[in-house]
Amino acid sequence: MRRLSSSSTYFYKRIFPILWFGFLLVFLAMALWGPRLDGTSVQSRQIVPFLLMPVFLAGVGFFIFRKLIQDLVDEVWLDGDWLVVKNRDEQRRVALSDVMNINASTMTNPRRVTLMLRTDSRYGRNLTFIPASPRGFLNAFQPDPIATELIERVDALRGVRR
Repeated sequence: MRRLSSSSTYFYKRIFPILWFGFLLVFLAMALWGPRLDGTSVQSRQIVPFLLMPVFLAGVGFFIFRKLIQDLVDEVWLDGDWLVVKNRDEQRRVALSDVMNINASTMTNPRRVTLMLRTDSRYGRNLTFIPASPRGFLNAFQPDPIATELIERVDALRGVRR
């Protein structure tokens, strides 16, 4: 079995949102209760900009986490002509012949590979994961090698069935 998904998925799904919203809470607390250098009190200063920015960034963060991170599965492994998909405590096997389409994003961080399935699975019709392929700045516009390999494998399976 070979791992297709990145080991940083746990960080993106579980730790980064805590860091993001935790930082915003610390910034908000400092704006509300932090001492000023000139010794003025909270009531006498303008704190509206310091309150609006963390609320705005929390909304942006919530939207981004909801659209780009929430639907990621934890691990994807390739086992011959099968994918082993793990998400939280569940593990499912998906046949590569059940994959209808493979889409790889190039301009998002983290990169995403989405597999559209012919039938519904426990995770829905789309399985999305962060590929484990190392990416550098110079390779940003190149197709993802894991997505390319999966496309070739699925295409070969379709050719066998014809």
